[in-house]
This record gives sequence, structure tokens and C-alpha cells, in this order.
Amino acid sequence: MPSAEIQTLELRLPRLLLDPGQRDLPCGDASGLLPVRLRWRDGVITAIEAIEAQADQPLAITPPVDAHVHLDKAFSWDQFPNYAGTMEGALAANWREGEQRTREQVWQRGTRALEQAWRYGLRALRSHVDSGSSCAEPSWDALLALQQQWRGRVDLQLVALAPLPFWSSAAGLGLAHRVAASGGLLGGVIGPPFADSQRDGASLRALLDLAGDLGCGIDLHLDESSEAPACGLRLLLDQLDRGHPGVPITCSHSSSLGLLKEPVARRLAARMQRHGVAVVALPTTNFWLLGRHQETQAGLRPLAPVRLLQQEGVAVAIGADNVQDPWYPGGDFDPLELLRLTYRASHTPPWQRQGLMPFTTVPSALLNLAWDGVLRSGAPADLVVTTATSWSDCLARPPQRRVLRQGQWLPAPSCESLN
Repeated sequence: MPSAEIQTLELRLPRLLLDPGQRDLPCGDASGLLPVRLRWRDGVITAIEAIEAQADQPLAITPPVDAHVHLDKAFSWDQFPNYAGTMEGALAANWREGEQRTREQVWQRGTRALEQAWRYGLRALRSHVDSGSSCAEPSWDALLALQQQWRGRVDLQLVALAPLPFWSSAAGLGLAHRVAASGGLLGGVIGPPFADSQRDGASLRALLDLAGDLGCGIDLHLDESSEAPACGLRLLLDQLDRGHPGVPITCSHSSSLGLLKEPVARRLAARMQRHGVAVVALPTTNFWLLGRHQETQAGLRPLAPVRLLQQEGVAVAIGADNVQDPWYPGGDFDPLELLRLTYRASHTPPWQRQGLMPFTTVPSALLNLAWDGVLRSGAPADLVVTTATSWSDCLARPPQRRVLRQGQWLPAPSCESLN
């Protein structure tokens, strides 16, 4: 069977997302962009050539990766709203929703979420799954089935989110084996109130040892709070000083770390780097829920200190977290909208490496994906091509886009498909 014709496309790409080993490609302009002509055949890049800049060349990136979402509860806000916008209200509504959750509901939510993510240009997601309660079985049944159905379009990695003591129970051990067999991760929550740090430390040690025995990674909801800054992180680092399980460890949120004075935060970040601990910062939910009791200090809405962590060598990704559920009423799995929020929230604009890596190369590594998101000969011909022609244009208003996957354009999303 003859090969398909070679196809070409001219656009502006971040130099960060182009093969660093291709020496005939120059550095990008002041905004990090480089005009190039891409060639591909049979869905695979065959050549990348630098060209002269033209005013109408569209800005493009490779498909982003979101390292922290919650597909099992997405789109449940209408039935289980949290109008007060508090952590307490979110927990109560989440508990009520979980008691009524069915496999069909999770299947519908996950299907809608993955369809939107695919149309918007995401190529992989890591979803936390409420576990350790009655909603665990229907949620895992539905999401494991969706994981297989969507493989190759939106790769789905799953994390079992359960109370730390659950992993020391017989039920916890059984779920852990199921999670490990599916390539998933073990998770838990470490945050206020820290009533008994010795007990929390023992439960955390058991989780670390279990993950090490099974060879599966860990992703914790850590310090999602406006109080007790980095108390959970210190607990984790102390346990890692006593013995590392030898598996990847991610600290999602790490919000209250941003409340510490810089020298203290840097010392903790240096310890994280030594232990290979990564962070997923989650600005949407954290800005919505946290800091509500500090009316006279509106700036104290905790967020992981992205730039400081990056400066200390910690791998940092950005995630959408909750989408239209009791924890956050907005969102729709649009990575470009998340990027547009994040550059304001963390002072990491996308023309800097630190601003783009949390959406592309870093989460690709966290999810251990086969492709790092960098275009080179032999890479998939996968792109998100916007109507913007500069970063300023992209940040000024939500850009329209076209998504190229394996050299084929996806149908443009309709209003119906995204609702």
C-alpha cells in the first residue's frame, strides 16, 4: 500500500517544543517563537525547516497534558452545588454526591469530559478517583473502561484518592493491587486538621511502603489550606528522609507552601528536589476555595509558589483540578484557558520556558508518556493550532483553534459537543 502524500504547514512554534538537537534551527524570537515549515507523512513528522516570519503565521503548540483532574465528579455542580464556595460546603456536597454515584453517571461524566478534552487539544489526563468508600467500585469500573476506550486519543491515568488509614486495611490492599495492575497511582489527603502527626506519619509510612512494594507511583492532595503552612509537606519529607519507596511522588496542591517566607520555602523546595518530589499546582480550585476568611488580606489565596519551586529544580505541572463540581463551579477541560489564567496567577508567561513546561514536557514526564511533546523527525504530527499570531494575541482573548492528531484535523468542536 503506497504511503500518503507529504503534507506541510507553516506556523509559529515555541522553540522549547522543537527538537533541541536540530542544530539548523535557530533560537526563537524575543517571545520564544520560531517560524517553521513542518512536513509529515502517515501521521509522523518527517522534517522541520526554519522559514522567514510572516505576519499571518498562526501560533501553535503541541497537545498539552493535564496532570490533575477529577472525572468521577465532573459536571455534578447542578445537582450538588456549593454556593458558599467553602471547603466545608464542598466536602459535604461531595459526600452526598458520592453516596448516590452510579457507574452510568461516571461513564457519562467521563465520556463528556474526554470528548471535550480531545476537542480542545489535550492528549492525556491524570484523574483522581474517590476511593475507600461506596462510590469507589462504580467509579473505577467506569473509568477503567473509558481508559481502554480512549487509549490513543486521550490517554487516561488514574489515582486512587482515599483516606491515608484506608491503605492499611484489607480493602485498601485489594484496591491497591487493582490500581497497580492498571498502571495507576495511590493517593491520599494530608492537610488540616493535623490532630495527631504521629498517627498521620504512621499511615503515610504504610502508604509509602505499599506503593514501593507494588511499584506504583504516589500522588497526594497535600496542604490544600490557608493554615498550617506546609505542615503536610514537612511530614512527607521527614518520612522520605527515613526511607524513599523508590517510586515517583507527586504533591498536588502544595498550596500553603506559598504562605511561607521565601528562605523557609526554598529550604523545603530543596529537600523536595533531593527526593525527586514533583508538584502539580491547581490555581482554579485553590483561588476559588482558599483564603475566604481573610477578607482584609485578599492577596492571601494560597497557591504553590511555582517560580520558586522551579528555581530550586522541582518539576512543576499545572492542572485544571475540578470542573463544574462542588469544589469549583467553572472550567471545561480547556488547556489554553488554564494557561491564560496561570500566567497571571503565577507570573509565568508562556514565552518563558517556566511558563510552558508545566503544560507540556513536565506533565508528559509525570505521566510517563511515550512522547515528551517535543516535535522532531519521527514524532507524531500532533498540534493545537490557534487563530492567534503572537502570545499577546493568545492571552488577550480566548483563541479559536484547530487540533491536528496523527496528521489529521479533528472536526471543529460545536456548541452542542461542548455542553
